[in-house]
Amino acid sequence: MAFILETERLLLRHLEMDDLDDLFRLYSDPEIRKYFPEGVLNYADTKDELEWFLNGHPKHPELGLWATIHKETGKFIGRCGLLPWTIEGRDEVEIAYLLDKAFWKQGLATEAARGILNYGFEKLNLSRLICMIDPENNASQRVAERVGMTFEKTVDGYEGDNIPFYIYSITKG
Repeated sequence: MAFILETERLLLRHLEMDDLDDLFRLYSDPEIRKYFPEGVLNYADTKDELEWFLNGHPKHPELGLWATIHKETGKFIGRCGLLPWTIEGRDEVEIAYLLDKAFWKQGLATEAARGILNYGFEKLNLSRLICMIDPENNASQRVAERVGMTFEKTVDGYEGDNIPFYIYSITKG
């Protein structure tokens, strides 16, 4: 199995249909999905999202969300990756991370984000990366700051949803 990237404690690979039950376990947990505008997802919606990611983004097949595997246990513990967005008319690429709460507060989100940042800058030659973060999600803000991102601005919503979020950003140095 080919991995997209590896960090000290994590392996990131393309999602597979066999990941559906593990992904649903995470997506149906209100605590894990607390800061996602759409909240928890049911099984059918989780399957729809997974199928979309299996096919890759039509304009950016090198981007996507990837299964995040804990090396020590071999467990599927999340999905992290790079997502394309257009925000206020500007094309952006977001570092996205979601981990099983059993693995929170171990530095794994920071480790994943740092690995993804390096991958985006070094392998994909991206010049700028962002994080889109709920203003109340202090843990994600700390992860963004730990990988060198700085608060840039508040955006009032995406595609008319009127749910404000923070943009943290970093440019390739």
